[in-house]
Amino acid sequence: MPEKRPEELSVEELRRLLLNKRKVNRHERLEHFKRTGRVVSLVTEPSPSAEETSPTLMETAETAPPPRRRWLDALLLGVEVLAVLTLLGVALNAFSVLQTLNQEVAAAIEPPTAAPTALITAVILPSGHTPPNAAGGAQPNEAEIPEHLRPIAQSIANAPAPTASPQQAIRVQIPSIQVDAPIVQGDGWEQLKKGVGQHIGTPNPGENGNIVLSAHNDIFGEIFRELDKLQPGDTLTLYTTQRQYTYVVTGTQVVEPTRVEVMNPTPNPTITLISCYPYLIDNQRIVVSAVLQTP
Repeated sequence: MPEKRPEELSVEELRRLLLNKRKVNRHERLEHFKRTGRVVSLVTEPSPSAEETSPTLMETAETAPPPRRRWLDALLLGVEVLAVLTLLGVALNAFSVLQTLNQEVAAAIEPPTAAPTALITAVILPSGHTPPNAAGGAQPNEAEIPEHLRPIAQSIANAPAPTASPQQAIRVQIPSIQVDAPIVQGDGWEQLKKGVGQHIGTPNPGENGNIVLSAHNDIFGEIFRELDKLQPGDTLTLYTTQRQYTYVVTGTQVVEPTRVEVMNPTPNPTITLISCYPYLIDNQRIVVSAVLQTP
Protein backbone atom coordinates (compact mmCIF):
# COMPACT_ATOMS: atom_id res chain seq x y z
CA MET A 1 0.00 0.00 0.00
CA PRO A 2 1.44 3.38 -0.93
CA GLU A 3 2.37 5.61 2.03
CA LYS A 4 -0.10 8.34 2.72
CA ARG A 5 0.83 11.93 2.63
CA PRO A 6 0.45 13.92 5.92
CA GLU A 7 -2.57 15.82 4.68
CA GLU A 8 -4.32 12.53 3.90
CA LEU A 9 -3.90 11.16 7.44
CA SER A 10 -6.67 11.27 9.95
CA VAL A 11 -6.33 12.91 13.33
CA GLU A 12 -5.99 9.58 15.05
CA GLU A 13 -3.27 8.49 12.64
CA LEU A 14 -1.35 11.73 13.11
CA ARG A 15 -1.56 11.36 16.87
CA ARG A 16 -0.26 7.79 16.75
CA LEU A 17 2.55 8.81 14.40
CA LEU A 18 3.70 11.58 16.75
CA LEU A 19 3.60 9.27 19.73
CA ASN A 20 5.71 6.71 17.95
CA LYS A 21 8.24 9.31 16.92
CA ARG A 22 8.41 10.65 20.46
CA LYS A 23 8.93 7.11 21.77
CA VAL A 24 11.82 6.53 19.34
CA ASN A 25 13.49 9.83 20.35
CA ARG A 26 13.22 9.07 24.03
CA HIS A 27 14.55 5.60 23.54
CA GLU A 28 17.58 7.05 21.77
CA ARG A 29 18.15 9.56 24.64
CA LEU A 30 17.88 6.79 27.20
CA GLU A 31 20.46 4.71 25.36
CA HIS A 32 22.72 7.73 25.23
CA PHE A 33 22.34 8.30 28.99
CA LYS A 34 23.15 4.67 29.67
CA ARG A 35 26.33 4.87 27.61
CA THR A 36 27.49 8.07 29.40
CA GLY A 37 26.68 6.80 32.91
CA ARG A 38 23.88 9.21 33.65
CA VAL A 39 21.40 6.33 34.10
CA VAL A 40 22.64 3.43 36.25
CA SER A 41 19.49 1.26 36.30
CA LEU A 42 17.37 -0.16 33.54
CA VAL A 43 14.10 1.56 32.87
CA THR A 44 11.20 -0.62 31.66
CA GLU A 45 9.77 0.65 28.45
CA PRO A 46 6.43 2.21 29.22
CA SER A 47 3.39 1.18 27.36
CA PRO A 48 1.98 3.60 24.86
CA SER A 49 -0.87 4.35 27.19
CA ALA A 50 1.51 5.13 30.12
CA GLU A 51 3.70 7.34 27.93
CA GLU A 52 0.68 9.07 26.66
CA THR A 53 -0.69 9.76 30.11
CA SER A 54 2.57 10.81 31.95
CA PRO A 55 5.37 11.95 29.59
CA THR A 56 6.59 14.64 32.04
CA LEU A 57 7.25 12.12 34.80
CA MET A 58 9.38 9.95 32.47
CA GLU A 59 11.46 12.91 31.34
CA THR A 60 12.12 14.02 34.93
CA ALA A 61 13.34 10.58 35.94
CA GLU A 62 15.71 10.43 32.99
CA THR A 63 17.31 13.86 33.58
CA ALA A 64 17.56 14.01 37.44
CA PRO A 65 21.24 13.95 38.62
CA PRO A 66 22.30 11.01 40.81
CA PRO A 67 22.63 11.53 44.64
CA ARG A 68 26.40 11.07 44.53
CA ARG A 69 26.81 13.96 42.14
CA ARG A 70 24.65 16.23 44.29
CA TRP A 71 26.83 15.41 47.31
CA LEU A 72 29.98 16.15 45.32
CA ASP A 73 28.60 19.48 44.12
CA ALA A 74 27.78 20.51 47.71
CA LEU A 75 31.28 19.55 48.84
CA LEU A 76 32.91 21.59 46.08
CA LEU A 77 30.72 24.59 46.95
CA GLY A 78 31.79 24.35 50.61
CA VAL A 79 35.45 24.20 49.59
CA GLU A 80 35.04 27.30 47.43
CA VAL A 81 33.34 29.26 50.23
CA LEU A 82 36.08 28.23 52.68
CA ALA A 83 38.78 29.30 50.21
CA VAL A 84 37.16 32.72 49.73
CA LEU A 85 36.90 33.25 53.51
CA THR A 86 40.54 32.20 53.96
CA LEU A 87 41.71 34.64 51.28
CA LEU A 88 39.68 37.42 52.89
CA GLY A 89 41.28 36.72 56.29
CA VAL A 90 44.77 36.69 54.76
CA ALA A 91 44.10 40.02 53.04
CA LEU A 92 42.86 41.66 56.26
CA ASN A 93 45.84 40.34 58.21
CA ALA A 94 48.25 41.58 55.54
CA PHE A 95 46.65 45.02 55.66
CA SER A 96 47.01 45.15 59.47
CA VAL A 97 50.66 44.04 59.30
CA LEU A 98 51.39 46.62 56.60
CA GLN A 99 49.81 49.40 58.67
CA THR A 100 51.87 48.42 61.73
CA LEU A 101 55.08 48.34 59.67
CA ASN A 102 54.33 51.79 58.25
CA GLN A 103 53.87 53.19 61.75
CA GLU A 104 57.11 51.61 62.97
CA VAL A 105 59.04 52.93 59.97
CA ALA A 106 57.59 56.43 60.45
CA ALA A 107 58.54 56.35 64.13
CA ALA A 108 62.05 55.18 63.28
CA ILE A 109 62.55 57.89 60.64
CA GLU A 110 61.11 60.78 62.67
CA PRO A 111 63.74 62.18 65.05
CA PRO A 112 62.74 62.23 68.71
CA THR A 113 61.51 65.52 70.09
CA ALA A 114 64.19 67.00 72.27
CA ALA A 115 62.95 67.93 75.73
CA PRO A 116 64.20 71.35 76.78
CA THR A 117 66.65 71.35 79.63
CA ALA A 118 65.29 73.24 82.62
CA LEU A 119 67.02 76.58 83.09
CA ILE A 120 68.45 76.89 86.59
CA THR A 121 67.75 80.43 87.79
CA ALA A 122 68.34 79.89 91.51
CA VAL A 123 69.80 77.26 93.83
CA ILE A 124 68.78 79.11 96.99
CA LEU A 125 66.25 81.82 97.82
CA PRO A 126 67.63 85.39 97.65
CA SER A 127 68.50 87.82 100.50
CA GLY A 128 70.43 85.24 102.55
CA HIS A 129 73.04 86.66 104.95
CA THR A 130 74.48 86.23 108.41
CA PRO A 131 72.87 88.35 111.17
CA PRO A 132 74.46 91.75 111.86
CA ASN A 133 75.13 90.71 115.48
CA ALA A 134 77.06 87.58 114.43
CA ALA A 135 80.86 87.32 114.59
CA GLY A 136 82.14 89.20 111.57
CA GLY A 137 78.83 91.05 111.12
CA ALA A 138 76.41 90.74 108.22
CA GLN A 139 77.79 89.14 105.08
CA PRO A 140 76.57 86.74 102.35
CA ASN A 141 75.84 83.37 103.96
CA GLU A 142 77.46 80.86 101.63
CA ALA A 143 76.97 78.11 104.21
CA GLU A 144 73.30 77.96 103.16
CA ILE A 145 74.30 76.86 99.65
CA PRO A 146 75.02 73.13 99.19
CA GLU A 147 78.71 72.76 98.38
CA HIS A 148 78.18 71.08 95.01
CA LEU A 149 75.88 73.94 93.92
CA ARG A 150 78.13 76.84 94.89
CA PRO A 151 79.75 77.21 91.41
CA ILE A 152 76.25 77.45 89.87
CA ALA A 153 75.18 80.01 92.47
CA GLN A 154 78.26 82.11 91.68
CA SER A 155 77.54 82.05 87.94
CA ILE A 156 73.94 83.10 88.53
CA ALA A 157 75.05 85.94 90.80
CA ASN A 158 77.22 87.30 87.99
CA ALA A 159 74.38 87.32 85.42
CA PRO A 160 74.09 90.73 83.72
CA ALA A 161 71.07 92.88 84.47
CA PRO A 162 68.60 93.38 81.60
CA THR A 163 68.55 96.64 79.68
CA ALA A 164 66.21 99.14 81.32
CA SER A 165 62.80 99.57 79.68
CA PRO A 166 59.66 101.62 80.43
CA GLN A 167 57.82 98.41 81.38
CA GLN A 168 60.18 97.51 84.26
CA ALA A 169 59.16 98.04 87.87
CA ILE A 170 60.99 100.98 89.49
CA ARG A 171 59.21 101.34 92.84
CA VAL A 172 57.08 99.39 95.32
CA GLN A 173 54.70 100.68 97.97
CA ILE A 174 53.08 98.54 100.71
CA PRO A 175 50.94 100.91 102.79
CA SER A 176 50.03 98.48 105.60
CA ILE A 177 53.71 98.08 106.64
CA GLN A 178 54.94 101.54 105.55
CA VAL A 179 57.15 100.32 102.69
CA ASP A 180 58.08 102.73 99.91
CA ALA A 181 61.31 101.69 98.21
CA PRO A 182 63.05 101.65 94.81
CA ILE A 183 63.29 98.44 92.79
CA VAL A 184 66.57 97.44 91.13
CA GLN A 185 67.22 94.63 88.69
CA GLY A 186 69.04 91.72 90.33
CA ASP A 187 68.95 90.35 93.88
CA GLY A 188 72.62 89.84 94.70
CA TRP A 189 74.47 91.26 97.69
CA GLU A 190 75.33 94.55 96.00
CA GLN A 191 71.87 95.11 94.45
CA LEU A 192 70.06 94.63 97.77
CA LYS A 193 72.15 97.40 99.30
CA LYS A 194 70.22 99.81 97.03
CA GLY A 195 66.64 98.69 97.67
CA VAL A 196 64.25 95.89 96.69
CA GLY A 197 65.77 93.53 94.12
CA GLN A 198 63.81 91.93 91.27
CA HIS A 199 65.04 88.47 90.36
CA ILE A 200 66.44 88.56 86.82
CA GLY A 201 64.23 86.76 84.32
CA THR A 202 60.93 87.38 86.11
CA PRO A 203 58.23 89.37 84.25
CA ASN A 204 57.32 93.03 84.28
CA PRO A 205 54.33 94.33 86.27
CA GLY A 206 50.96 93.36 84.83
CA GLU A 207 52.38 90.51 82.75
CA ASN A 208 51.56 86.83 83.24
CA GLY A 209 54.13 85.17 85.45
CA ASN A 210 55.70 85.44 88.88
CA ILE A 211 57.53 88.68 89.78
CA VAL A 212 60.07 87.79 92.51
CA LEU A 213 61.05 90.69 94.78
CA SER A 214 63.38 90.43 97.78
CA ALA A 215 64.89 92.73 100.40
CA HIS A 216 66.63 92.46 103.77
CA ASN A 217 64.84 92.49 107.11
CA ASP A 218 67.64 93.58 109.48
CA ILE A 219 70.27 95.37 107.37
CA PHE A 220 70.41 97.97 104.59
CA GLY A 221 67.31 99.82 105.68
CA GLU A 222 65.38 96.76 106.96
CA ILE A 223 62.92 97.29 104.09
CA PHE A 224 61.09 93.95 104.59
CA ARG A 225 61.39 93.78 108.42
CA GLU A 226 57.60 93.66 108.92
CA LEU A 227 56.76 91.37 106.00
CA ASP A 228 55.28 88.86 108.47
CA LYS A 229 52.56 91.39 109.39
CA LEU A 230 50.98 91.33 105.95
CA GLN A 231 47.49 89.78 105.86
CA PRO A 232 45.41 88.40 102.97
CA GLY A 233 43.61 91.31 101.35
CA ASP A 234 46.41 93.85 101.97
CA THR A 235 47.54 95.60 98.81
CA LEU A 236 50.87 96.55 97.30
CA THR A 237 51.54 98.72 94.28
CA LEU A 238 54.27 98.46 91.66
CA TYR A 239 55.21 101.49 89.60
CA THR A 240 56.79 101.72 86.16
CA THR A 241 57.69 104.95 84.33
CA GLN A 242 54.30 104.74 82.59
CA ARG A 243 51.71 103.37 85.01
CA GLN A 244 51.03 101.55 88.28
CA TYR A 245 49.74 98.05 89.12
CA THR A 246 48.03 96.96 92.33
CA TYR A 247 48.36 93.44 93.73
CA VAL A 248 46.42 91.80 96.57
CA VAL A 249 48.11 89.60 99.20
CA THR A 250 46.84 85.99 99.23
CA GLY A 251 49.06 84.28 101.82
CA THR A 252 52.31 83.98 103.78
CA GLN A 253 54.60 81.02 104.53
CA VAL A 254 57.97 80.38 106.20
CA VAL A 255 60.24 77.98 104.28
CA GLU A 256 63.79 76.67 104.17
CA PRO A 257 66.31 78.63 102.04
CA THR A 258 66.42 75.81 99.45
CA ARG A 259 62.67 75.96 98.64
CA VAL A 260 63.30 77.67 95.30
CA GLU A 261 60.05 76.31 93.84
CA VAL A 262 58.23 79.34 95.32
CA MET A 263 59.94 81.30 92.52
CA ASN A 264 58.47 79.12 89.76
CA PRO A 265 56.59 80.87 86.92
CA THR A 266 52.80 81.15 87.21
CA PRO A 267 50.14 81.32 84.47
CA ASN A 268 48.64 84.55 85.86
CA PRO A 269 50.18 87.86 87.03
CA THR A 270 51.53 87.26 90.56
CA ILE A 271 54.18 88.60 92.96
CA THR A 272 56.37 86.74 95.46
CA LEU A 273 58.01 88.82 98.22
CA ILE A 274 61.00 87.17 99.99
CA SER A 275 63.12 88.10 103.01
CA CYS A 276 65.30 86.40 105.63
CA TYR A 277 63.51 85.21 108.77
CA PRO A 278 63.31 85.39 111.77
CA TYR A 279 64.65 88.82 112.64
CA LEU A 280 68.37 88.72 113.60
CA ILE A 281 68.47 84.92 113.13
CA ASP A 282 68.05 84.68 109.36
CA ASN A 283 68.17 80.88 108.94
CA GLN A 284 64.85 80.68 107.06
CA ARG A 285 62.83 82.73 104.57
CA ILE A 286 59.43 84.39 104.81
CA VAL A 287 57.49 84.29 101.52
CA VAL A 288 54.43 86.44 100.77
CA SER A 289 52.27 85.80 97.68
CA ALA A 290 50.02 88.30 95.90
CA VAL A 291 47.94 88.40 92.70
CA LEU A 292 47.11 91.24 90.33
CA GLN A 293 43.98 93.11 91.34
CA THR A 294 41.30 92.88 88.70
CA PRO A 295 39.47 96.08 87.73
